[in-house]
Amino acid sequence: MALKMARLSKPTLAVSVSEYAGRRERVLAQLKKDGSALGLILAGDADPSLSQSWRPHAHFEYLTGVTDESGAMLLLDPTHPVKAKRVQLFLRPLNPELERWDGFRAPLSTDLKAQYGIATILRTNSFSRFLLESAKRAKRFACLHPLAAHTSPLSPDLAIFRESAARIPGATITDLSHLVPAMRAVKSSAEVALMQRAADITASGFAAALRAARAGHTEFDVQEAVEHAYKSAGARETAYRTIAGSGFNATVLHYHANKSPIAPGELLVLDSGASFGGYAADVTRTFAVSGRFSARQQVVYDTVLKAQIAAIKAARVGAKMSDVDGAARKVIVAAGFGDFFIHGIGHHLGLEVHDADPATPLEAGMVITIEPGIYIPEESLGVRIEDDILITRGAPKVLTAAIPK
Repeated sequence: MALKMARLSKPTLAVSVSEYAGRRERVLAQLKKDGSALGLILAGDADPSLSQSWRPHAHFEYLTGVTDESGAMLLLDPTHPVKAKRVQLFLRPLNPELERWDGFRAPLSTDLKAQYGIATILRTNSFSRFLLESAKRAKRFACLHPLAAHTSPLSPDLAIFRESAARIPGATITDLSHLVPAMRAVKSSAEVALMQRAADITASGFAAALRAARAGHTEFDVQEAVEHAYKSAGARETAYRTIAGSGFNATVLHYHANKSPIAPGELLVLDSGASFGGYAADVTRTFAVSGRFSARQQVVYDTVLKAQIAAIKAARVGAKMSDVDGAARKVIVAAGFGDFFIHGIGHHLGLEVHDADPATPLEAGMVITIEPGIYIPEESLGVRIEDDILITRGAPKVLTAAIPK
């Protein structure tokens, strides 16, 4: 019995309340340094139709750990005379009748404040009053949300700040939208542990997919096998929509139909990843359906693999993503396949699959994907190999090394 209990009592992986508080303190320090500006992060609104699951804006999740309060707002006021009010979390008012349908929510209480590590929690119907109080004193706002293209609506914090500034003489708005992405890009040990668990779960899924990726099955059989294995291993959901493309479909980068029969002699590209604790894995492998490559398939596969190895070696502290891309592209061009590598080498990974990118040289603690590929539609031949790489002060660490290639 004691042995069974030991197996069940695995340590819980999670970002601690104190780590979230530390993140907020770092933002407060930068806001204070930038003229004591106010910062605002909005969780975003859920789809009222309930047709899909909801997740807050990643900046909000990163700074609070709150993932089940749509419409929530985080106001950061670095020079508020009351220290407990320098971080203010606003949650929607309770609606008991609606919550009988959608789920009950906790009342404001000491327990809730302890759960979130935030001393001041208020309701959103009082937000305008508290924002005005802070804005009259600070007269400076800082945009923390990603800035929007001119064809899109204003970023949500800028939209609110413009309305507030129009009513406060002398108020100004500055841009600190680079701040949270720079923080998010460098993962803590707790974040790396969550990403490693996501990678390990993904490995179990790819093992199941390999058994399903054979002639006579369909691409959906492969998708079902990989996603079922994720859930059996502890993942609640996939990090993104699984791509399982065989033959010609393997040459389509974001193929999602996953419905064609798998034929003997084809290659199958499987691009999939589990999500664990909010953090994503992102992996691609290319399988020979018959268990053996043709001579042509072997040449293309080996070229992609050599390109990936070169890129991983180049993923060092101080390197730029363009350097990593160049290392892979050099191998592929030299092999005569330059026109068939039609995308970049990879991207940052974390709370989002395409995670916050500070557009700076690589630092220890960053996690990136490295995913060279060659796609030749005329030959119905596509190969991509992708791994998740932790940048360290020494050699890069492959978090997804357990998945064969």
